[in-house]
Amino acid sequence: MALNKQIWIPQIKEGFYPNDSFLKRTVDYSGFVDYDILHIASAGIDPKVLVNNTTYPIKIVGREDEDCTAELDKFETENTIVRRPEALEYSYDQLESVIRQHRSTLRTSVSRKAAHAFAPDKDTADTPVITTSGATVNGRKRMTYEDFLTLKERFDEALIPLEDRCIVLHPKHVTDLLLEDVNLFKSLTDTRNGRPFTFAGFDCYQFPYMPTYADDSGTLTKVEFGKDDTEQFASVAFCGSEVMRADGEIYMYSRVDDPEERATIVGFDKRFIALPIRNKGVGAIVSASV
Repeated sequence: MALNKQIWIPQIKEGFYPNDSFLKRTVDYSGFVDYDILHIASAGIDPKVLVNNTTYPIKIVGREDEDCTAELDKFETENTIVRRPEALEYSYDQLESVIRQHRSTLRTSVSRKAAHAFAPDKDTADTPVITTSGATVNGRKRMTYEDFLTLKERFDEALIPLEDRCIVLHPKHVTDLLLEDVNLFKSLTDTRNGRPFTFAGFDCYQFPYMPTYADDSGTLTKVEFGKDDTEQFASVAFCGSEVMRADGEIYMYSRVDDPEERATIVGFDKRFIALPIRNKGVGAIVSASV
C-alpha cells in the first residue's frame, strides 16, 4: 500500500523558511514557476520624469519586455529507512522526527546555493566587493566594523534603497566582530520576535556555507559553486527587493515494504532557484589573504 503523500509532502513544506532565514527577506517568484521553469519578464527602460514640463503632448515611449526563463535547480536527499510508516502518518511527533532530517538538509542546501547566487561575480559600481582590513590571523585579515561601514558607503553610492538591506555573515567574520567590540557585537547577535537587530542599516544573519573568491590577476572573482577551495570566504550583503527565490515541486519517492530492509525507504526532491533580479544591490566582504 502506497504512503499517503498528502501527509508527508505538506510536512516537508511546513516551516521550510523559518523567521531567522535570510531567504525570507527575498522576493518570492514562486508564482511565476510553470513545470519547474521560472518565467519572468525583463522590464524595459524606466520612464523619464519630467520636472516643470511646458511641452505638450508628452512623448509616448513604448516598453518592450523580454520573457526570460530559468530552470529550477534540483535538490535530492539521501534515502531514509522508515519502520512502520503507516503508524507515523497518524502521529505528528513521530512523523516530524523523520521529516525534520530531510527538511533541514534541503533547507541548508538551497540556502547555500542562494548565498552563492547572491554574491557578486566581481567588484562593480552596482555590486561592491571589498576586502577585510583587520589584524592578520591564520593567513587572513579579520573583518572590522570599518569594513562594514565601507560596504554601507558603497551601497549608498550605488543608490541602493536603505530599506531591507541585509548581510549574511560567515561565522568567522562574526568571531572577528565579537573580538573587536563585545558590546557593539550584541546588536548583531540578539534577536527580537525572530528578527535580527540592525547594524549600519543592515539586518544581520549568520550562515556557515558561504561563497569564496579567488585572486585573478589582482581582481577578486567568485569561485564556482561547489568548488570552494580557498580561504578567501565572504559575507554576502543584499537588498531584499533586488533578489528573488522561487520554489517548485517537492516530490516524494518511496519503496514500501522493502524485503531486504524489512522496512519502507523514503527520499525527497525539491526544485528551487535564487538569483539577483537586476544584478544590482548585492555585495560582499571577502577575507583578504596574506
